[in-house]
Amino acid sequence: MNLLGDTETNDTISEKSDEEVLALSVSRPHVFEVILDRYQEALLRKAESILRSREDAEDIVQETFAKIYLNAYKFKIQEGASFKSWAYKILVNTAFTRYQKMKRERGVRLPLDPEIYETLRDTESRQFEKQEVSEYIISVLSRIPDHLSRVLYLHIIEGRPQEEVARMEDISVGAVKTRVHRAKKAFKKENAALI
Repeated sequence: MNLLGDTETNDTISEKSDEEVLALSVSRPHVFEVILDRYQEALLRKAESILRSREDAEDIVQETFAKIYLNAYKFKIQEGASFKSWAYKILVNTAFTRYQKMKRERGVRLPLDPEIYETLRDTESRQFEKQEVSEYIISVLSRIPDHLSRVLYLHIIEGRPQEEVARMEDISVGAVKTRVHRAKKAFKKENAALI
């Protein structure tokens, strides 16, 4: 019996690209299992490297797959935008949201990869590599005003408390908060322009 419910077999489905399988899963939900099989382990490794907890990583991956499936109809094939990069962006955003919640609830502060602070581009089939990410972040930071990039770098990348950044920059804590907010907006804008 054909479990897929029509003329295509498991073998022909597994030969399709990620983008084709995702599109097919919109009308045939059971096909999404192919995406799960292809990305479960890789996304779990990435989530665990971000959150440093297997249990939290498993939750994040499950939530990521749910978001991917629920938003599958929104995914459009574009030049330089693969399913893989889209999936990793969803994972990174979901992990960062979880990290922020953990930080508030448990007072947890983990050393995080710079990539989780902003959704960065994925280069073809390679996963993010620390050196590439660092170079990319520096290139984006160089495109925003110095007073904003310095504050963002000190607070987000180096993880310095806002009070320390205020002392270093000789400004008020309120000014640091404002600059961090503006810097994040400028960073997102420049990042989007580069993608």
